[in-house]
Amino acid sequence: MSLELIPLEQLEEFARTYGYWAVLFGIMLENLGIPLPGESIVLVGGFLAGRGDLGFWQVLACVIFGGVVGNTFGYWVGVYGGWPLVLRVSRWFRIDEQKLLDIKQRFSLNAARAVFFGRFITLLRIFAGPLAGIVEMPFAQFMLYNVLGAVLWSSVMVSGAYFAGQWVDLTQLIKWVSQFSVVVLGAIAAWFLVPIGVKAIRKTWFKPISESETP
Repeated sequence: MSLELIPLEQLEEFARTYGYWAVLFGIMLENLGIPLPGESIVLVGGFLAGRGDLGFWQVLACVIFGGVVGNTFGYWVGVYGGWPLVLRVSRWFRIDEQKLLDIKQRFSLNAARAVFFGRFITLLRIFAGPLAGIVEMPFAQFMLYNVLGAVLWSSVMVSGAYFAGQWVDLTQLIKWVSQFSVVVLGAIAAWFLVPIGVKAIRKTWFKPISESETP
């Protein structure tokens, strides 16, 4: 399922009509694990703040609060509902199960990094909370990276949309953010994979000499 089935014009009209509530609940529900175009809603909020229709700090606070609360609910959904519930929800929105399995595998490699940086990747932003609960990530650790990640992502998205909204149209802004997300995805993938590759090379080429091999 495409997460952008809702036309951009409707999102903008929705944000103009309901203001901060649209931003708050849009990102909260997405972080809870419901596939909604949360990133676009945040960008629309920041864009409208740049045009003077909404307040910058109010939008930023709504995004941070909504992201933290939604992700926390998602965590407990993962704890009590488990993987079968995540699969059931994903089928409702026609999200390929293999994609979720890939995300779960990457997530399990380093849950802290995934929670912290996960908001920059669409599907991981949606399922990071539930997956953290499923892999039994300690709640205190989860909350630390949940809050820090929410502050970082919200600041980047809202600030970028706020300043860009004064110079470019919303469609162009969404396009730029999509391109930026691809770059971030590559950087995060490198952060995950490079240490693993280095470790494998060390094991292969720099094997310690066992006592049996010593003269």
